[in-house]
Amino acid sequence: MIRVLLPYHLRNLAKCDVEVELDIDGPVTQRSVIDALEARFPTLRGTIRDHSSLQRRPYLRFFACEEDLSQWGIDEPLPDRVASGQEPFIILGAIAGG
Repeated sequence: MIRVLLPYHLRNLAKCDVEVELDIDGPVTQRSVIDALEARFPTLRGTIRDHSSLQRRPYLRFFACEEDLSQWGIDEPLPDRVASGQEPFIILGAIAGG
């Protein structure tokens, strides 16, 4: 069971709680987590990653175990603590401005 924390705007679209639990078969990677999230909440398709390139959308960051995972490879295994459900995979909306 993977735990995912979503920012407010994505929770609104998905009509879900702050934390979502997902079952993932196979390796736990950013791709598998986002695939499972989009399968469970189809309204999130295209909001976390681009439809065609499948790249993370600007202004969204991925965190886990107090580390920014946004620049990790999309198929790189996530930390064991995330894969075991001890720590959540966090999707965070970044803010820009001055």
